[in-house]
Amino acid sequence: MFEIRVICEPTDTDRISQALAAAFATGPARQYPTRDRKRVRLYLTADHQPTESESE
Repeated sequence: MFEIRVICEPTDTDRISQALAAAFATGPARQYPTRDRKRVRLYLTADHQPTESESE
């Protein structure tokens, strides 16, 4: 398990969260403003997607 941090524009948060959820098994995204309040920091706890042999 690991954590992903992304700094992005507020309008990109949904698209980035969805892309990461497609690539990894993620928990809910936590959002915090950057220090300058112009962008957003996204934190997601993630793990590798299970392979077919692991899911059986």
